[in-house]
Amino acid sequence: MPAASATAAQPAILRTRGMTVIIAYLLTVRDCVRPPLMPIEHDRLLNSAAPAGSESAAGRPAASPHTIGGITAIVPARDEQAVIAACVESLAKQSEITEIAVVNDQSSDGTEAIVRDLATRIVKLRLLEAQEPPPGWVGKNNALTLGARNITSEWLLFTDADVELEEGATTRALQIAQENHAALVSFSPQQITEKWYEKAVIPFVYCRLARRFSYDAVNDPKSAAAAANGQFLLIRREVYEAIGGHARFASDVLEDVALATAVKAAGHRVWFGPGKGIVRARMYRTFGAMWEGWTKNLYRLMGGTPWKAFREGESAFPWIPLVVILLGIKFPIAMFAGVLLLVLRQMNYGSELVRNQYPFAFIIYYIPAAFLYAGVLAASYRSHARGKVQWKGREYSTETREGQK
Repeated sequence: MPAASATAAQPAILRTRGMTVIIAYLLTVRDCVRPPLMPIEHDRLLNSAAPAGSESAAGRPAASPHTIGGITAIVPARDEQAVIAACVESLAKQSEITEIAVVNDQSSDGTEAIVRDLATRIVKLRLLEAQEPPPGWVGKNNALTLGARNITSEWLLFTDADVELEEGATTRALQIAQENHAALVSFSPQQITEKWYEKAVIPFVYCRLARRFSYDAVNDPKSAAAAANGQFLLIRREVYEAIGGHARFASDVLEDVALATAVKAAGHRVWFGPGKGIVRARMYRTFGAMWEGWTKNLYRLMGGTPWKAFREGESAFPWIPLVVILLGIKFPIAMFAGVLLLVLRQMNYGSELVRNQYPFAFIIYYIPAAFLYAGVLAASYRSHARGKVQWKGREYSTETREGQK
């Protein structure tokens, strides 16, 4: 090209590159400034009460829970020897809990022996033995159904073996039920993370869930939105039995959300909120367990369709900054712009961590978290596309979920 022509072309090239950077910046800012759908307003949620005498979503008066009648805590346990003692002991300290039923789901470790030893010291503890789940049943739903059988307490508390309740947890839950005329109260526990991969993935997943599930919408009787966390799910026994219990959702790996949906559809109120200072849990202690657990659930949690999974991955992964950085190999200005865009995404993640009550310092895990999240979301999609998910040595079909839907 003649020198004059090259000189004339340079402004056009610069304008093109500039427009590319501007477009990339705007697309990134779209994700950075998009407000999360569920900012955790801990004190407001825990201290607010619905107006007395308000009606349920079905237009009839909501149930009026009472703090009398006691609570039966039901804990499914499959190979939980590392955590079951702390869980049971925290439950035993709750004065409202009159009975603790641990359902041993064919554990191959020392879970059964630990519970039997605890039962010699904790009078209200009893051990139940679950058989192999019937065809089409998820093991946890089978164990919970067994645990809830022949119970006379007014309330049932379904919780996981890796959960520990703080002092006064059930008192607070019953108070919330009373104030909000709720038939179901669920806390999203404070998540304890120790290994680097826990600190990367767990907060990232919960920040993404915060964008999808709104506490305000779930707690609004006029909204059809429903959600709950099976790590702490308190429900009136008569309501639980009326909707069919866990047997109704025998094959559903997201039994907590299904249960909340059914309760709300039946015209009862659901209250769902943050559990910091009330209940805590360390969900996974190995990378393999964490990967398997989120592979089982994440695709469903993010909408359960290929398009919704794609949109979630596209929104969560910082692909625009990374593409611009790659362009920087040839165009140095793009490298600078890409790094700037990535820093913006990372800072936005830091603000989400704080809103969701995680340490701002976890921002250092943003890049590995984004890659791991994209990977487990893809793995979850593949498992559900094949129609099979695995959990704790069992394989479950995803093709027949609650034929009742």
